[in-house]
Amino acid sequence: MSDSEIVNRKATHLYFFEQTFEAGIQLTGTEVKSIKAGKANLSDAYCSFERGELWLRNMHISEYDQGSNNHDPRRPRKLLLNKTELRKMERKVNEKGVTIIPYRIYLSDRGMFKIEVAVATGKKSFDKRESIKERDQKRELDRSVKNYK
Repeated sequence: MSDSEIVNRKATHLYFFEQTFEAGIQLTGTEVKSIKAGKANLSDAYCSFERGELWLRNMHISEYDQGSNNHDPRRPRKLLLNKTELRKMERKVNEKGVTIIPYRIYLSDRGMFKIEVAVATGKKSFDKRESIKERDQKRELDRSVKNYK
């Protein structure tokens, strides 16, 4: 994981990802500097549609220390996707139990911040227990393979 990659690790525990999309995100200068410093949090963030546009809400980006004209830490931020992707996502979200979850923010090869959003359905508590069990079994298998060598 690089310095400027922020991941919502809780999302994989709470949701089944059906499909992921890479979106641009509209940021101000102080927000970019704060994300590069690793001062952002995706854990409470969610996405919602408003007039055919996708907005990222409740993502916390701390104010930049050296900035004089700072931003609101929890302001809504517009996500940039093409129209076909937006229509596809909006159709899926209208189904019962489907939501759009921001999963990670990273710096692209061209130096732009991108956000990976996932169309997801919520896990039930027994699904969560099942994934914990699978993770523990994988960890145990890795340990035994490591000790065998």
